Amino acid sequence: MSVVTRIAPSPTGDPHVGTAYQALFNSVFARQHGGKFIVRLEDTDRSRYNATSEGRILDMLDWLGIVPDASPRNEDDKGPYIQSQRAGLHRQYAEQLLASGAAYRAFDTTEELDERRKAAEARKDSYLGYDRRDRHLSAEESDWRAAAGEEFVIRLKAPLEGKTVVHDHLRGDVVFDNAELDDKVLLKRDGFPTYHLAAMVDDHLMGVTHVIRAEEWLTSTPIHQLILQGLGWQAPVWIHTPWLLSAGGKKYSKRRGDPSVEDFRNKGILPEALLNYLGMMGWTMPNGEEIFSVDDMVQHFSWERVSLGGSTFDVQKLKWLNGKYIREVLPLATVASRVHGFGTEHGYAQGIAEDKYFTQVVELMLPRFETLQEFWEKTAYFFGEDYPVTDKAAKPLAEGQDVLPKLREALAALPALTHDQTEPVLKALAEAQGLKVGKVMQPLRAAVAGTLESPGMFELLELLGKERVLARLDRMMK
Repeated sequence: MSVVTRIAPSPTGDPHVGTAYQALFNSVFARQHGGKFIVRLEDTDRSRYNATSEGRILDMLDWLGIVPDASPRNEDDKGPYIQSQRAGLHRQYAEQLLASGAAYRAFDTTEELDERRKAAEARKDSYLGYDRRDRHLSAEESDWRAAAGEEFVIRLKAPLEGKTVVHDHLRGDVVFDNAELDDKVLLKRDGFPTYHLAAMVDDHLMGVTHVIRAEEWLTSTPIHQLILQGLGWQAPVWIHTPWLLSAGGKKYSKRRGDPSVEDFRNKGILPEALLNYLGMMGWTMPNGEEIFSVDDMVQHFSWERVSLGGSTFDVQKLKWLNGKYIREVLPLATVASRVHGFGTEHGYAQGIAEDKYFTQVVELMLPRFETLQEFWEKTAYFFGEDYPVTDKAAKPLAEGQDVLPKLREALAALPALTHDQTEPVLKALAEAQGLKVGKVMQPLRAAVAGTLESPGMFELLELLGKERVLARLDRMMK
């Protein structure tokens, strides 16, 4: 069997971390088996549809470097890959389920359903699903009312007794009591399918062999299995991955304000680091290594190493990992290019060239930033004279006004501000003034950088250069 996997996100808002998580595992598994990974946009929920989300989801995957074998941007003969464009097919198979007796028309109005729901709540009924009122209409009456123009939905005729067994690759057999299943709507009044019908029809027609999706869909799987049975189709391999949890222990959710992929991108998280972290969420490398690439996952992945307990998404751990990529994994030239590209995209790098000096600044700052955004927030003094003086730096700057002229004189006498020349001069100056070295270094650092949180003093002076350092001392002495 040739492996075919898919993700099927709904374009309803910001590209979700969960979508990236599922895309990673689906693409890795398909690549590992020489199979096919597809992206299908499920836009049949028109009440929540967001027109901009379609492109943003696909842009997210491009940024992450997850390349589908087929998608709305890369159609093949199994498409189209936007679900609403397949509505005619979905209606065809809804009619097939209706004709076989696996589904039925329900003519209840929205108002009637709402009244029954409220009445059930008043009675404190524990089960508030559809009451199956139209389930036993004769075929003749159902056909007559539809032909007369009465609006209806098509519902699945779920079994009322017995059990439905779903075999999940990670969990084994999961047994569902049929008495607790609802007669789910398959085709809505507007002619659009619900997720339940559309996903199963499209999965079958697109040849999906393994449905790898979030754990939350496990309870819907008996419905999906019944739809497939009603159409005479074989079920795929079901694999429901463990929860991604937010810091509060609840399901990671954009609706609750958890960051989206775009949020992380805009803060300067690297795509490699985000994918690495998502891989760590549900799976571990055989050697326990925390830093690994997607190619490493393809080589070593197995479902046996997936933990079912659910993992808490720790933004601080992600930042730590991002910092590791900046300092230890990516080459300096790549980091410098990413930093400059981020600065250009977000308006930090106006008038700043990606040149040798820029790369030297990045190299000097490597230990001091974990995200691309942090680099730009901490380096204004490298690229212009209009840099702020922090509150912490203002005090030693004021207290050091007596020593600043002497510092300026000592540095002006040097041919260049190289480390080997500045260090002995500054230490000698401190000794001559009867000061600790810090009492000299702090006002100097505050003057040339506006902050006390900068790289090593001697490396900083050398990179800024004599002309710039002296000009800054002149300005701060005024």
